[in-house]
Amino acid sequence: MEMNDLKELMTLLKDTDITELQIEKEGAKVKIKREKFFGHIEMQQQPSVDKREVKKETAAEAEVDVEGRLFTVTSPIVGTFYRSPSPDAPSFVESGSRVKKGQVICIVEAMKLMNEIESEIDGVVVRALVESGSPVEYGEPLFLIEPV
Repeated sequence: MEMNDLKELMTLLKDTDITELQIEKEGAKVKIKREKFFGHIEMQQQPSVDKREVKKETAAEAEVDVEGRLFTVTSPIVGTFYRSPSPDAPSFVESGSRVKKGQVICIVEAMKLMNEIESEIDGVVVRALVESGSPVEYGEPLFLIEPV
């Protein structure tokens, strides 16, 4: 295969998005691979509501409603919140559940590690502020507990 043949082939393929081509001619092998970069692709986005803002507002409203009587359990790490140890298992706690200091109330998964979150006080769970499987941030309110 002559150099002119290669140049002609490259010119023909210049405006294509071919990813691989292998040619064998007269004992010579030529392999051409081209990965074309698509510069600007427009995608329509629907307006969305930031779920973290909604969660924070909900937590703030709940705390205001009870005039500071409730203890807020917050996430100590960034991760994924789970209310039960496995998808088919019951939740660690529900609204109305009595909890003791040190009792596991949820799990936050971070980097494939399951971190058990324990209650810091004795009390009654008033409300869970996060849905199971939702991402949580450091310091994000998870539960409201009424001290006993």
